[in-house]
Amino acid sequence: MLDKEVNQFEAPYTTQVPVTEVVQGVEITDPYRWLENGESVEVRAWTETQNTYTRSWLETRPGLSELKARLSQLLKVGFVYPPIRKAKRYFFISRSGAQNQAVLYVRENGEDKPLIDPATLSEDGTIALDWWHPSENGELVAYGLSEGGSELSTLYILDIATGKNLSDSIAFTRFCNLAWLPDSSGFYYTRFPEPGSVPAGEEFYNLKVFLHKLDDAVGQDILIFQDSDPQAGLELLLADNGRYLLVTVAHSWAVTDLYWADIQQPEPVFSKLTEGLQSLNLVEESNGYLYILTNRGAPRFRVFKTSVATPAFENWREIIPEGEHPLQNLKVIGQQLVGIFLHNAISRITLYDLEGKPEKDVELPALGTVYGPMNSSKEDELLFSFTSFAYPITAYSYHIGKEQLEIFKAHPNPPGFDPSNIAVKQVWYNSKDGTPVSMFIVHKADLTVNEQCPVWLTGYGGFNVSRTPEYGSGWLRLWLEQGGIFALPNLRGGGEYGEKWHEGGMLGNKQNTFDDFIAAGEWLIANNYTNSTRLVIQGGSNGGLLVGAAITQRPDLFQVAICQVPLLDMIRYHLFLIARIWIPEYGSSEDSEQFQWMYAYSPYHHVKDGQKYPATLITTGESDGRVDPLHARKMAALLQAKADKTRPILIRIETRAGHGQGKPVSKMVDEQAEIMAFVLWQLGLEKAV
Repeated sequence: MLDKEVNQFEAPYTTQVPVTEVVQGVEITDPYRWLENGESVEVRAWTETQNTYTRSWLETRPGLSELKARLSQLLKVGFVYPPIRKAKRYFFISRSGAQNQAVLYVRENGEDKPLIDPATLSEDGTIALDWWHPSENGELVAYGLSEGGSELSTLYILDIATGKNLSDSIAFTRFCNLAWLPDSSGFYYTRFPEPGSVPAGEEFYNLKVFLHKLDDAVGQDILIFQDSDPQAGLELLLADNGRYLLVTVAHSWAVTDLYWADIQQPEPVFSKLTEGLQSLNLVEESNGYLYILTNRGAPRFRVFKTSVATPAFENWREIIPEGEHPLQNLKVIGQQLVGIFLHNAISRITLYDLEGKPEKDVELPALGTVYGPMNSSKEDELLFSFTSFAYPITAYSYHIGKEQLEIFKAHPNPPGFDPSNIAVKQVWYNSKDGTPVSMFIVHKADLTVNEQCPVWLTGYGGFNVSRTPEYGSGWLRLWLEQGGIFALPNLRGGGEYGEKWHEGGMLGNKQNTFDDFIAAGEWLIANNYTNSTRLVIQGGSNGGLLVGAAITQRPDLFQVAICQVPLLDMIRYHLFLIARIWIPEYGSSEDSEQFQWMYAYSPYHHVKDGQKYPATLITTGESDGRVDPLHARKMAALLQAKADKTRPILIRIETRAGHGQGKPVSKMVDEQAEIMAFVLWQLGLEKAV
């Protein structure tokens, strides 16, 4: 920690061009509005100046090369995401230690063969595989590629037998959802409008469903469905051997609607099955029946069953009532319903018969997190992946009849990492309003815990996302090796305890998320895990907003802040990129009541002159297509201008990188090493390397 180096951290001056406007009766002056235009010559020059300043501090840190070397080892640990079986083939994403990016593989007759390796598609490794969907006969794969972290996918179709793409190519298929026809002759898919065909900015919205037949030109694709809500997300399910198409319309992370049509009719008409329900609804189909997972009248979810031919709400029949723990996912595998529950933020798998009678639990390798499960064309095979704080993401196959769990594919821990020396505990603490909040605490089993230990506190708390035990990236294991403690609270706004927990940290309740996070830091100090000079906070995206709120509300509580791809100007956030889809979660300053909530916590609007803020490193990607980098740029400039200069305020802006998806390992090593070097420097622990 370098508080003794008074006024050493005088960052490059950023020109102020104040813009004053009245929003909902409040006069707001923004000195850095000009930094919003990332394409301008001036902003590009500012970016280069800031990156040069940041490099001057980070690239000269003692031990940086050692950190990179160890991270290169730690990031060589592989992972395997849940396989999908189609006909006789398994498809899965995996990365081994030697690979720079994850690869799509196919397994046939016990042999694994790479299908799509993004590392072979560009010299710098910045072409990413965004999504993929194998055909029903297992002979084709539709997949999306994008460049530079943009996630602006183009759809291609790979013929597995030849290893070559078909002639089909469809642009504007970002986040594409796709349902193959039963005979694999084509598919229904989602597509965004072409830029220029709609007003500027609207190309991020107005998602539509089309039918594409193989070898047809895109112009021949038939429009099938479009919702009246331009911000809605769409998910597709073909049912009853392709006769019915179900479209799940996501209006927010709290409300989805189901639409249904008999598409064998000459002019199919979609019926809304969830009129007035105002709930989350997820649907599965098997043998002519729909199984609907919903939180309608059940914050922890329940399951209904109905015929696919008569799916109106009045025909829904409850088969699995709401239980004590949230039911997060449901799949139909043969004659079984597979339910994935969260028991105090730890995954459990329960099998039911098709009428909802519980039959057995699947014994998992440890306390951890289940990804999936995925459907399999084998009626007795459950495919999923599992991870914990000590074990990498491993794919499993569970044979239901034999009650036998087998490893489908695994990668070993990196050299020098002993999973038996990892101690994990879950504690509960009270938030500001008295609400009990759970938190995972992880450290080496042989660590002597006391108030001098460095603690890395992270969180998310939004969008119904559950933060559960996971192996994580290389920095977590590196932190534990440095004698650090890792703390992960399950903040309100997440989905760990059902929809009420989510609602407790969204819209007008968003301050609860920040209170939960701050209370976690206070608890760790009060219980002698650390002290405020050894407490690091970190978060990305919505978690970046969390960090921004924490340092502006309690700058005294934390020594170091790592704020990644953040939202920080909550008064203008909804005007950029895809951010309008987040209005149901945060609100909008265009609404007078919602403005009051958001202005009360918006980090960019609560930076104070002369305040001693934690040493702060803000990171972003120049091509981020989700959270506009303007937030990072403006906040960095404002903190540099107003903070007391006794601690560094740095921004690291990565070129040809986005929100983090598809980032090659080589870039991850550089970024994580520099972040760790910054943290150790500001904790006074550089000699620990």
